[in-house]
Parts: sequence; structure tokens; C-alpha cells
Amino acid sequence: MLTVDYERLGAQRGDRVLDLGCGAGRHAFESVRRGCVTVASDRDTDELRSVTDMFAAMDDAGEIDSQAPQRISHAVVADATALPYPDGSFDRVIAAEVLEHIDDDVTAIAELARVLRPGGTIAVTVPARSAERVCWALSGDYHAPAVPGGHVRIYSSSELRAKLAAAGLEVSDSHGAHGLHTPYWWLRCLVGPHNDQHPLVRAFHRLLVWDITAAPPLTRTLDRLLSAVLPKSLVLYAYKAPARCRALDDADLVGAAHAA
Repeated sequence: MLTVDYERLGAQRGDRVLDLGCGAGRHAFESVRRGCVTVASDRDTDELRSVTDMFAAMDDAGEIDSQAPQRISHAVVADATALPYPDGSFDRVIAAEVLEHIDDDVTAIAELARVLRPGGTIAVTVPARSAERVCWALSGDYHAPAVPGGHVRIYSSSELRAKLAAAGLEVSDSHGAHGLHTPYWWLRCLVGPHNDQHPLVRAFHRLLVWDITAAPPLTRTLDRLLSAVLPKSLVLYAYKAPARCRALDDADLVGAAHAA
């Protein structure tokens, strides 16, 4: 289930893509399928091992563009506030549902802007304010400090836009996403966010899995309507103003990833 719209991101075959806070790798895998040279970064080594294994499985299954300029992608342990990549390393950057977990988000955003090449684009997604405020109100166990590594703030669209602008990124587009997931998470928080076995939670989860796998018109239409008025995620797209700089080649990027 993708949160980022790759057409709005502008990702093209051969682009160098950083997926920061990649988690299980959903956006990294899509980037690879599109023929992008992809670096999936996270602090969770177990998640990264799974991502590395999936990269290999995708290659074996022929899901990776055999004619792409550089087919090898990497999973790298990295701290968002001190990224181990040279300036302007990436054509596209994705930071999906990660900034709300980082205490020093200003430094993290500055690092994302630093490693993005001038003229490159970035997609940043965070929990949408309205949906998130209800989750916080319903359960103290949904967010930090009750949840180590959990959500530490609720973003408004204006706050996130201002922080991106302060880092030299110009927001060009935005949209909501995953509206069908908003009531699911409200239900989770109401019965206890860790109560996966509650009958209503299990039934709603089955509905979401069915929606993702089968994409029936009814739930897809409902998700689009809810995403417009009560999204679970806010997605912003921004670009870094062009400037003269030395272009890194793929060998530089691969070397930086291995050095990390």
C-alpha cells in the first residue's frame, strides 16, 4: 500500500532514490520496480535485513529492470539527523511516516534537503492532523512517551510546509491518503491500540486487507472520498531549487552506501 504518488514525485527510470525510514520497504520496492537506483535507510536492522532479502528475491524473479543503468539497490542503517551520504546524492527522496517519530525533526529535514540534488524532488508524509488528534485523545498508549519510538508530535500542514521551506524546499503539491484507515485507527485507539484481537478490530483489518489486495470499486471510492475530507496521512511534494553543482555518478552513491 503506497502513500506516495510516484507521478507527482516525478521518479523516472535510472533516478537515485532514498527511502528514509523505509520500514518494511513498500516504497523502496516500488522504486526498484520502476528502475530506480534505490537506497532504503532505517534504524531497524531487522527490517533492513528483510528489505535486503526482498531486493534479492525481486532480482531473482525478474522484477528488477535488467536494462536499468544500475540495478543494485541497498538497505543501509542510517540516522535521519546525520545521513551518511554526500550533498546532492539523490534525485528523489521519500520520507514516509517518519518525521513524527524524530525529536529533532528540523535537523532531519535539513539532512533530507542536503542529500537531495538541486532540481530534485521529495515526498514527505506524516499523520494528518485531524485524524491524529483524535487518536491521541482516545488513547495515551498510542503515542510517545508511552510508546518508545512512537509519535512525538502532531503536524499541521502549515507547520510542515514552514519547516520544509526553512530547509530550502519549495512545496509544489499535496494530498491526503488512506482515508479508509482513519476510522480503523480510531477504533484501535478506542479499544486499546495494542488489542489486535478485538473482534471489531479484526473485522475492520480484514476489510482493509481485502481493499488492498482486491481493490474493489466500492472501497476504493470510499477511500478517495475519505482521503479528501478526513485523511489518515498528509502527503507533501517539494523540490529543491536548481543550482550549479557537480553531478554524482552511481559509483559515488554505491560507495557511500557501502561505507555507511
